[in-house]
Amino acid sequence: MFNQLAERFESIFRDLRGLGKITDSNIQQTSREIRRVLLEADVNIVVAKDFVNRVKDRAEGTKVLKSIKPGEQFIKIIHDELVALLGNDVKTLELGSKKPAVILMAGLQGAGKTTTCGKLALLLKKQKKSVMLAAADVYRPAAIEQLVQVGKSIDVPVYEQGAGDPVAICQSAVEEAKASKTDVVILDTAGRLHVDGEMMNEIQEISEAVSPNEIMFVVDGMTGQDAVNSAKAFAAALPLTGTILTKLDGDARGGAAVSITAVTGVPIKFIGVSEKVEGLEPFDPERIVNRILGFGDVVSLVEKAQDFVNEDDAKKLEEKLKNATFDLDDFRKQLKQIKSMGSLNQIMSMMPGMNRKLMKGMDFDDKKIIWTDAIISSMTFEERKNPSIIDGSRRSRISKGSGRTVQEINQLLKQFTEMKKMMKKMGKMKMPKNLKNQMMGIN
Repeated sequence: MFNQLAERFESIFRDLRGLGKITDSNIQQTSREIRRVLLEADVNIVVAKDFVNRVKDRAEGTKVLKSIKPGEQFIKIIHDELVALLGNDVKTLELGSKKPAVILMAGLQGAGKTTTCGKLALLLKKQKKSVMLAAADVYRPAAIEQLVQVGKSIDVPVYEQGAGDPVAICQSAVEEAKASKTDVVILDTAGRLHVDGEMMNEIQEISEAVSPNEIMFVVDGMTGQDAVNSAKAFAAALPLTGTILTKLDGDARGGAAVSITAVTGVPIKFIGVSEKVEGLEPFDPERIVNRILGFGDVVSLVEKAQDFVNEDDAKKLEEKLKNATFDLDDFRKQLKQIKSMGSLNQIMSMMPGMNRKLMKGMDFDDKKIIWTDAIISSMTFEERKNPSIIDGSRRSRISKGSGRTVQEINQLLKQFTEMKKMMKKMGKMKMPKNLKNQMMGIN
């Protein structure tokens, strides 16, 4: 997530931390670098210009404090302005007191709207709310069946009539939710391949007919300025209350996320961080900026760990780290556990001070998890406990036994070494003991 922005800001900060004082010269130089970084990340040119000007103005008016290094002050200015650009605070759903609350989902075809309906429904279920999904996309082939399958996977009912008038379907869904005393109904409306008048007229009619509490614009976060332009068109036609950015687990440059609130005035409320049904997170500007700028996001990491980490296993892991007995069997187990929380790169990006060079090349897809298991299963007990004894002849034997190449075995052993470093670093992180225990999964 935001890898390009993160790497470029890391380079800028490396130079800033060496500053002896803030001068007109280094303000101008840093401002040029920030502008270049933002434009390369596909940030709207007007947004980028305004941001740089605000940073320059604050830097020029900064009084150098004796207790803080000048470079750190400059970094703090950039941090604060980025948080402001992304919306300052977490913006929650405004569902009101009447039941059912109605959430109207709008967006272009291909943005992941139907899947996001399911993710949002699951998120609300975790908040102890009863939810109904309504299939109002009667145009896209298999759209209704897709929503039905999504609903089954999270045990949420789906209201559908098949073909028909989308406005009438939405009205009937709301009435059904009211009769069943359902807390929230989420309307999955039709998308189009581009913004057109017909689509806008239909969704405006739906909005007027059901008076939704929230009108959420679902947009593909990887489409850059196209995402911003379509958001502007929807905001002009509908009283949008929030944006959901999808597909931010890919190699998105981040320009849409940085630009969209400033251009439309509509806050980002959620972001899609994985294809899994649990892969939807509330958008927290400060946490996102901390990840972009390499400050980590321990709070999000703790929240993920609490959902996936077994307390007994965490205590055993803590002992192994203390006693330096973390081996390949532990590596295999931790890899599967971390993968269930999200990508390895995503998890490590939440750790303060994690070197991005260390993170490169450590991502594992599902196939690599299977390959890793096959390689480790082909090792002897002694080799798993003490990988340093694995010489050339042993690697050749393991390669034949696992059906994987010697190069892949070498890569696995290197990744094992890097994960040991990462786990050791996590154990040494300076933070309150209770927070570190939570992060390790220990209450």
